[in-house]
Amino acid sequence: MPNVHAKDGLYPTSPYALGEEVKIGSGKVNFPRLLARLAELNYQGPLIIEREIRGPQQMIDIRESIHYLSALLA
Repeated sequence: MPNVHAKDGLYPTSPYALGEEVKIGSGKVNFPRLLARLAELNYQGPLIIEREIRGPQQMIDIRESIHYLSALLA
């Protein structure tokens, strides 16, 4: 089954590095447009939230991301 990994980030500030990964909804990804496009394509698979940090903030960010994405999908 196809799946989408949801994560967000900022643009790179150096040509030699990736941009900073941030909590979903606080970066440069246009999630309303992304989710609308997935709906247009009749995508019905999972959205897998990724937050590549460690510690308690990881779970806080994941919970907030679930809330943010759920509101967009409602």
